[in-house]
Amino acid sequence: MVKSPLEARIIEALEARAAEHGIDVVDVEVVGATKAPCVRVRIDHPDEGGITLDEVSAESGWVSEVVEGVDPFTGSYTLEVSSPGMARPLRRAVDFARHVGEAVELTTTATEGRRRYKGVIEAADDAGVTLALDGSETATIPFDEVKKCTLKPVYDFKGVKEGN
Repeated sequence: MVKSPLEARIIEALEARAAEHGIDVVDVEVVGATKAPCVRVRIDHPDEGGITLDEVSAESGWVSEVVEGVDPFTGSYTLEVSSPGMARPLRRAVDFARHVGEAVELTTTATEGRRRYKGVIEAADDAGVTLALDGSETATIPFDEVKKCTLKPVYDFKGVKEGN
């Protein structure tokens, strides 16, 4: 996945401490204007359990220390620490492999041709990801060309109503 040098430095620093806290750094984004930058850090448990709001709050201290140690900006900035949510971003080959069979939206760094894909992860290896698109079409995208990829969860609102 393509990340800015600053995002890559923050990810590297966070991942160096994440294991001792039993946390997985899902994604880091630096967004906003130069005068009001924001560092968004998404964390979760390495297993499929999901992280709670109380756990995110408890982990925010060391995340803040690590990001401050990287000293990303000369002035002030906002730090947001959260769970990845249902539309979880995928960043590493292992993330893609773990979610084979699930729907995603993917944007590439391509300057010509198709840049956006919607499909189901068919396969993933260390080099890239293969998506099953509409019909029988597939697309294989190398990881160094993936700009952003997020899961597209399926919501079932037709489930059994409570009390029935």
